Amino acid sequence: MLHASAQIASPINPVPNLGSALAASVNRALEFFQVGVWPWFGTSDAMDHLMPWGRGTLTTRPSPPSCDMEPPNEPVSTRELPFYHLPVLMQEVLDMLQPAPGKLIFDGTLGGGGHTEALLQKGAHVVAMDQDDAALSYARERLKPYADRLCVMKGNFRDFAATLGEAGVTGLDGMLIDIGVSSHHLDAAERGFSFAKEGPLDMRMNTSAGFTAADIVNTYSQEEIERILRDNAEEPQARRIARAIVHDREKQPFTTTLQLAEMIARICPQHGKKKHPATLTFQALRCEVNQEYEALREFLKAAPQWLKPGGRLVVISFHSIEDRIVKQAFQHQSAPFIDRPEWPEARQNPDCTLRLLTRKPVEAGEIELALNPRARSARLRAAERLPQ
Repeated sequence: MLHASAQIASPINPVPNLGSALAASVNRALEFFQVGVWPWFGTSDAMDHLMPWGRGTLTTRPSPPSCDMEPPNEPVSTRELPFYHLPVLMQEVLDMLQPAPGKLIFDGTLGGGGHTEALLQKGAHVVAMDQDDAALSYARERLKPYADRLCVMKGNFRDFAATLGEAGVTGLDGMLIDIGVSSHHLDAAERGFSFAKEGPLDMRMNTSAGFTAADIVNTYSQEEIERILRDNAEEPQARRIARAIVHDREKQPFTTTLQLAEMIARICPQHGKKKHPATLTFQALRCEVNQEYEALREFLKAAPQWLKPGGRLVVISFHSIEDRIVKQAFQHQSAPFIDRPEWPEARQNPDCTLRLLTRKPVEAGEIELALNPRARSARLRAAERLPQ
C-alpha cells in the first residue's frame, strides 16, 4: 500500500490541486488503517468538538498545534499535582516501541504519564489505562496538550481486550505495561504501600475495591498467609512471620503499616542487612490484594493477538517473580515447536506469534540510576509480532 501511495504522488499532474487532494486523501486513508479503527481520535474531519476522556466522559477537543511535534511547555504547577512518578528505562522503551505519527500504542499502566507523554511527543496516538484514580486525575492535567491523540480509560490492564474491543480498536502498533508499585504509591503514606511510613494497612491500587491487606492479615489462616508470603515474594521466613501475625492479631488487629512492619522487624532482626525485614511481606500482600500475577499472566496471553504484524510488546517488571513470568511467556510464544516426553515427536506451537527482541532483560544504566535509584530493580523485556 505504501508503494502504491508513492506511485500516485510521483507523476506530474496537469491539475496540481487535484493531485494534491488525491495525495492527501491517500495519506489520510493510510493513517486510518495504520492506526486501526479508532473513532475517538482525530483521523476524521467529521468529528465534533468533543472527545471521550475515560469512559462516558466528554472533554473539549483542543485546536491542532500550529508547530511541529515539539513537546509543549509544561506548566510548573504540573509537578506540584498530587501524583508524580519518574518513569524508568525511558529511552529503552522508545527504542523498542519506535513511536511515530500514525502509530497507535497502548499503555496499560498510565501512572504519572511519563511513558505516555514521551510516546505522544513522538507523534503517536496513545490509548492508556490505569486503575488508580489519582493517576487518572494527574494524567488529565499533565497530558491535556495531547488530548487529540490520547484516550484515557479507568481499568486494570488485564481487562484491556474487552475495553478496546468495545471501543472498536482493531489492531495496535505497540503495547507497554510498567508493572508494580509507583513512586507515588510508596511516598503516599495514606495508601498503605510503604513499611517506612505510618498509614492504613490498605495497599489497593484501585481504591474502590473492597479488599485490603488488613483483611488478609486479620482473617486468613496461618497456612494461607504463609502460602502468600512464600508464593508471592519467596520470603524465607514465611512460616515464622505467618505464625507471629496470627499470634499478635488475637491481642489486637493489625490496622497500620508500621504496626505490621515493626512486628516483623522484631521477630526477624535486620542484622546489618540493607533490605528491611518487612520488604518481602509487603510485596507479597500487595500482590495478593491487587492480584498482580494473575493480571500479568492474563495480559501476556491475550496481548499478541492485538498486535499488528511487526507490532511490539514491552513489559517492565521490578522483581524476579514478575520477570520470570514474562520470560516464560515470551519463550513459549516465540518457540516454533513444543515437545513433551509423552509425545513421539515435537509439534508445531499454535501460540508461536512473537519474535524475541531481548534475550536477556534490559536494565537501567549508571546515569539513570544516579538520577533515579528506584530504577535499580527495573527489568525490560520486549518481543515483536510475527508476520501473519
